[in-house]
Amino acid sequence: MSIPLAGMSLAELAAYVSDHLAKQGIDVVLSGGGCVSVYSDNRYQSNDLDFIERYREDRKKLAAALDMIGFKPKKRYFVHPATPFFLEFPTGPLSVGSEPVREIAELNFRTGTLRLLTPADCIKDRLSHYFHWGDKQGLEQALIVAETFPVDVDELARWSQQEAMQDKFDSVRDRFLNTPSNNNANILAE
Repeated sequence: MSIPLAGMSLAELAAYVSDHLAKQGIDVVLSGGGCVSVYSDNRYQSNDLDFIERYREDRKKLAAALDMIGFKPKKRYFVHPATPFFLEFPTGPLSVGSEPVREIAELNFRTGTLRLLTPADCIKDRLSHYFHWGDKQGLEQALIVAETFPVDVDELARWSQQEAMQDKFDSVRDRFLNTPSNNNANILAE
């Protein structure tokens, strides 16, 4: 089944690209704002898809694989005339803050299988931006994901301490404890 890129949602395009690259032997994982878009059903809308290569590939091999599906390099991005979304491949390693990612999530779409950060790692990734660069939008993105997916606040605290950001996390901890998903999880546990 062939779906025009112009008709693909961000998540469908991400799955299409991820699946295509996997078939070319290039293992990538979606991170960043694109993950937030996928997990929030576009309550937060990103226009770029940040894929981290799990194993560093030759840039020429990556460009050739993307060219097969019509994406062309433009500065540090890859663009396609049929979609407003663009691709970026930030340098790895795949981590959240200083901690390596240990688990990869997979979601299936009509366009392929998308490999992406788990909801918990997506939250950590966005918190990392808030902690280290003062990106308040990163905090809001983390909370958007936490509203849908229950978050282990103790795990966030452990990770924040490892990042030497315990004080910053303590200042926002209650916001994570009071998300609808955590309130519903607490009700179910009682």
